[in-house]
Amino acid sequence: MDNVSKTADAEVKPFPTRPETQAPSPAPTRAAATPAPAAATKKPGRKRLVLGAVALIALGFGAREGYGYWTVGRFLVSTDDAYLKADITAIAPKVQGYVQRIAVHENQKVKAGDLLMQLDDGDYVNALKTAQSQVATQSVTIKRIAAQAEAAKAAVAEAEAQKVSAAAGLKNAQLKYDRTLALAKSSVAAQSAVDDAVAALDQAHAAVTGANAAIAAAQANVSVLQAQEAEAQSQLASLKLAVDQAQRNLDRTVLRAPVDGTVANLAVHAGDLVSPGQKIAAVVPTDAIYIEANYKETQLPAIVPGETVQVTIDALPDQSFTGTVASVAPATGAEFSLLPPQNATGNFTKVVQRVPVRIRLPQALLESGRLQAGLSAVVSVDTRTRPAAQ
Repeated sequence: MDNVSKTADAEVKPFPTRPETQAPSPAPTRAAATPAPAAATKKPGRKRLVLGAVALIALGFGAREGYGYWTVGRFLVSTDDAYLKADITAIAPKVQGYVQRIAVHENQKVKAGDLLMQLDDGDYVNALKTAQSQVATQSVTIKRIAAQAEAAKAAVAEAEAQKVSAAAGLKNAQLKYDRTLALAKSSVAAQSAVDDAVAALDQAHAAVTGANAAIAAAQANVSVLQAQEAEAQSQLASLKLAVDQAQRNLDRTVLRAPVDGTVANLAVHAGDLVSPGQKIAAVVPTDAIYIEANYKETQLPAIVPGETVQVTIDALPDQSFTGTVASVAPATGAEFSLLPPQNATGNFTKVVQRVPVRIRLPQALLESGRLQAGLSAVVSVDTRTRPAAQ
């Protein structure tokens, strides 16, 4: 029993430790706590460096922007309410007819005078021939009347000759009458001779009167024929105008491009019946595109024609172009609308109005063919380039 207790006591008794291994145990704790202040010192230093770098960058950026504004930006009057425009020409026939042939296709480039389409010209050819035949007939009529007038003038000459003959007969009858009357007073001539002389004298007077009447009639006939000729000449001029109109109508069956540009909005096909004034196509002059910038009324005092404009086009990113202020509209865009606002008819709310400003683009850009009407743009007018006269 005592042996068992001794054995148990021997097993429970802890293993003796060396004094030198137990004494230094607190030292590692102090050694581990020593680097903490160093780590805390490093973190605030790195943060200050980052914040300082950010501050320097922001300061540099602000300085650059401020310098840019002071030297350039404050002189620029900008707007993004700007669009590319073109004076689009609408193609419409002046005569009615069926489309016989279309010589172009959508988006095709054309030159002024190029054939666009051909209408059926059969009716107009017949109308031209009819007008030409009427002119020919009237010309023959005028020639006939002229010939009749010449004959009437000859009749006047004949009547005048007859008058000369009648005047000579009257003179002879007068002399014979005078002699017979003198002889009758001397009782040499018989009364019958006197009567014959009187009758002959009366006939001579009648002959002269008839000759005068014939001359008057012939002259009147000449006047009538001359009037008819003048009337025929006037009708001939009218008929010639009809020929010219028929020729114009025939020429109008051929539709040609009025300007250089690109065909667009082609709205007909071969065989379609078109009428005068019907819009069937359009030609966009791509080499005459300009910018219409809608500036606020408060910006207008700084904008005058001739100033230089910086232009950026949304369809051509990362590119800048130089334009010129061409003109300023005489009224706001609202004044040209279908229903202009009437501020005196109801509640009034002041809205800043905008005025269109036309900007001319460089010719090299227009000739590049990269522009289309309707594109958006951003423009900035440089007020430093105001012309000296302004």
